[in-house]
Formats: sequence, structure tokens, C-alpha cells
Amino acid sequence: MRRLTAFLFLLFCSTLLFGQAQVIFKTGKVAAFKTAAKNIFLAGDFNNWNPASPKWQLQSDGSGNYQAIIDIPVGKYSFKSTKGAWETVECGPNGGDIDNRNISITHDTTIMIDIAGWKDDFPQQPKKHTASANVHIISENFDMPQLGRQRRVWIYLPPDYEKSGKKYPVIYMHDGQNLFDEFTSGYGEWGIDEIMDKMPDASESIIVGIDHGGDYRITEYDPYDSKYGKGRGADYVDFLVKNLKPYIDAHYRTKQDAQHTTIAGSSMGGLISMYAVLKYPKVFGNGGIFSPAFWIAVQIYELAKQQSLPAGTRFYFVCGDSESDSMVTDMQKMAGIIQAKGLNENNITTVIMQGERHNEKQWNKDFPAFYNWLIKDY
Repeated sequence: MRRLTAFLFLLFCSTLLFGQAQVIFKTGKVAAFKTAAKNIFLAGDFNNWNPASPKWQLQSDGSGNYQAIIDIPVGKYSFKSTKGAWETVECGPNGGDIDNRNISITHDTTIMIDIAGWKDDFPQQPKKHTASANVHIISENFDMPQLGRQRRVWIYLPPDYEKSGKKYPVIYMHDGQNLFDEFTSGYGEWGIDEIMDKMPDASESIIVGIDHGGDYRITEYDPYDSKYGKGRGADYVDFLVKNLKPYIDAHYRTKQDAQHTTIAGSSMGGLISMYAVLKYPKVFGNGGIFSPAFWIAVQIYELAKQQSLPAGTRFYFVCGDSESDSMVTDMQKMAGIIQAKGLNENNITTVIMQGERHNEKQWNKDFPAFYNWLIKDY
């Protein structure tokens, strides 16, 4: 008995020391396979959302159930099941989209997965272009010399831009695919253009959207190295400051000072927006920090403590209370660090959305309040 107790104690200590846990992913009820695709994979932030990673394929046990036994670092994860492609992702029993599965791994455990349906079993309505007439594409291949890559860049211009002769504040936003157009969005759009089209003339802004880099998204939006690869966030932010902003200021009528320059985004986009303000506070005077993924880059808390900020710097923090176990506390921790710097309390707002999850639907709801907060001091 003593030997067994000692073994279990050592096993527990090993898990804490090395940060690994053995997880059994096992299916319960699974919707019938109606197409040729009959394999099941897991895609999540543990494998950069690869829908067909061989390591994350569940194997049939011969009785109609599937499972995989995988050692992964302890931590919090989101994932979905697929049959090898996003077109075959799991869905609700009537074909509707479902939220990501969220798990918190602290020790060896078994995760049971019931799958109600597969997306490819339901006829899909073709996506439509929904961007308003005020949305334009600056370039499909805008050079990003710091990264050695190119990217599509969008711009929203106020309805009266051509006639007004006025200069406008600018908001730079990440994940451009998901801001304006359902056709290019992965999981629905923010609907930024529809929101902005309803703004009165005196409250208008220019909004610039930069597409994410697909497989590069996590590392481009992370200023620090992680299990996903070398962080390129510093290079990405340098591109915004040294290349994209000068181009926008040269070709459009903009208010170029920090007070009228904002950077905003969600999830990894919230993380890199926070970093951008901390690194270049004299360029970005305002940060819209939506559902920030601070968990992947805890070093940013120390940067926030060390970095001095101009008195007029402003932050709007917002997330849902049903996103993950740590989202609210992580965001409140950062807000507390910023508040301790003695900035005007009216310049820091923290909003917790009741019952909201980590998706574009929430951020669409969040944006009007954020924007009204942003422009009240212009």
C-alpha cells in the first residue's frame, strides 16, 4: 500500500513538475456517417486548429466508439471534432453551428465527446458578400517587409468621405476577414460596416482591417515564443507602425495623432492590440481589448507593469463570462495593472458580458458600446 501511495504521489508530482497530463478523448453518442468521410479528428488550439492532424485522429475500437490517448501540457483548451476538413466539422442535430468545446486539463483525465451531427450532412446555403459600399480593399497583397509576407488590407470610409473634406480618426483592426464581409469570414462577421453606416456624421471614423495570416495567425499575434512557434508579434506591430500607418496617413485624410489612433481586436487580436499600445503608446492612444488571449503570453503582464504610458492613454476591456475559466480574471488582472499606473479612471473601462461566449456574435454586440466610449473624448 505504501509503495502504491508513493507511486501515485510521484506521478502527481511529475505532472506538476513537467506540466504533462495523459488525456483520453473518447466518443459517446456519434451521429451516423452519411458520407464517405468516416474518420474523426480533433482540431483545437492544441494543434493550431488543424482539422486533419494524424496525431489527433481518434481510432475506432471496433464497437462503434472512437478514442485517442494523448499526452498534452496541462492548461485550458478549445476544440471541435471534424472528419478531416472544416467542411465536415461537427454541428448541432439540425446542422446549426455549435460553440467550441472548452476543457481545463490539470491531471490525467478522460474527455467524453458526444457528436450530434456533421456539417457536410446538411445542405449549406452559399455565402454571400455582405460588405457595404463604403468598404474597399486597399490591396490583396500589401507588403509586410518585417515578416517577409503579403496580406490583404481593407478600409472602411465614412459615407460622406468623398464630399466632406474632413479628417477622420482611424481604428486599426486585426482578422480583417471577419470584420466586414460574411463571404470571407470563418465563423460569421463582426458587421463593423453596418454598425458604422448608422453613425451620425459627427461620429464617423476610418477603419482599417488587416487579414490574419492563416497558419501564421497565432505566431504573428503573439509577441513571445510559445508552444506554437516563435512569436512574431513585434514584427507585426512594427509593420503596422512603420509601413501601414504611414501609407494610410499619406493616402487618406486622417487625424494622425495618438489621441485619434486606435488599435482593436479580439482573442489573439486582443493580445496583440494590448502589446501594440504598450510598445507604441505615442502612436496608438487607445486600445480596444476584446476577449484577450493573455493566457498564451503571460509575459505581457510584466511588460505592462514596466511600461510607462502617456496620461491620455485609454483602454476598453471587454469579454464574456462564459468564454473560459480564466478569461475574466486574466482580463481583470491586466486592467488592474493599468489602473495602478494612475491613469484617469475614466480612461479605463472593463465590461463583462453576461452569458456571452468567445465568438463574432459577441464582439458584434460589444462594438457599439466600445465605439461610443471611444469617440466621447474626441
